[in-house]
Amino acid sequence: MKKAYLIVILLSISNIGFNQNIGIGGSALYNIQSESFGAGARVSIFPNNNLSFVPQFSYYFVGPVTEFTVGLSLELKVIKFNTINFYVLGHGGYNNWMNYAESGMEGAEPSNFNAEAGIGITTNQCLRPFLEYRYNIKFQETHLQLGLLYIFGCGNKGGAYRNKSRMKKGVVCPAYN
Repeated sequence: MKKAYLIVILLSISNIGFNQNIGIGGSALYNIQSESFGAGARVSIFPNNNLSFVPQFSYYFVGPVTEFTVGLSLELKVIKFNTINFYVLGHGGYNNWMNYAESGMEGAEPSNFNAEAGIGITTNQCLRPFLEYRYNIKFQETHLQLGLLYIFGCGNKGGAYRNKSRMKKGVVCPAYN
């Protein structure tokens, strides 16, 4: 099943050219219940102005929980302004909990599939910070992600975005408009 997730992520990325709306970024993670810290990496693919496909990898390595997750999020923009946007997200992924045996949780297993729901806020710039609040349905825990995403081809003459009238309004990149 791990291979299936990897294949889906690779196929998603391979079908998108860098002249389309695509971004790469990283984030710092904090799990509120376990008080664990980690890091994440993501690729954001924007097929239209409202939806994003976001293959992700996260790794918690500081605190009582050591684990990694590989998965895919769907982000839907629900409130859009000139400079910032709010979105809701759903995430499914494979989780490998490396130190599960140290947990007092009943039924703890090393391999898990999980689902998360959350909300986020980001800017409309080529280099865009983001903040997400997520709830893990299986483990009934929440975590925060604070990160930075770079959108390729955004705002330059050779990039995918060439709508001069929107650029004059201060909107540099179309992915979140």
